[in-house]
Amino acid sequence: MPFIRVTVSGPRLAPKQVVLLRTEITPLMAVVLSNRADLTSVLVEQPAAADWAIGGTSVKVAVHVEATITAVTNSPEQKARFIEKTMRLLASVLGSELNPVTYIVVSEVPANAWGYDGRTQESRQLAV
Repeated sequence: MPFIRVTVSGPRLAPKQVVLLRTEITPLMAVVLSNRADLTSVLVEQPAAADWAIGGTSVKVAVHVEATITAVTNSPEQKARFIEKTMRLLASVLGSELNPVTYIVVSEVPANAWGYDGRTQESRQLAV
């Protein structure tokens, strides 16, 4: 039951780019991190007024990706592969302007601390 937030600063994304980010990151979550694609939520957002700086210098295109997953459901190798493949996806969609200092964070939340449809992940795991 992952949630992925992709925050992009820079020129407004074309609708096709938003669709690519949304539709391509979902299978990465499913294949690389073994999560259900039908339960993967993706939010692509572009703050209206953003001034992103790296090392104190403004950059043309910057991205932050945060993927929230249930704790202890994935190995370090799986998370590293997800980060690598997500960076490749971002570079292919956003092009050469994308700054290599692009952070992709996999945040792990305890199963008893989040859920959907009014039930925690822990209660779902116990019901199996």
